Amino acid sequence: MAALAELEIGVEEAKRSLTGDHLPERRDPWTPPHDLGPMPASLRTRAQTLLDRQTEVARQIAEAAAMSRKQARAVQAMRANGPARPVYVDMAG
Repeated sequence: MAALAELEIGVEEAKRSLTGDHLPERRDPWTPPHDLGPMPASLRTRAQTLLDRQTEVARQIAEAAAMSRKQARAVQAMRANGPARPVYVDMAG
């Protein structure tokens, strides 16, 4: 139960980091305890729910990272073009 609880905390921190309101605390990568043993059947539903949440948050993080890279490229392209110049379009003509 403690191993699942620790993983659940990590997923919640990762999810909060997506809002920009929370910067996750730096942690060492999770490693399973050596004496974990087989998972009790009573914890399988909780573990599956956790896996589903981890997968969804990982997808959201990948999506946010891709969007961030896209925005950074757009900003860089704007800077590379120099200052904006006025453009006039002849609508009458």
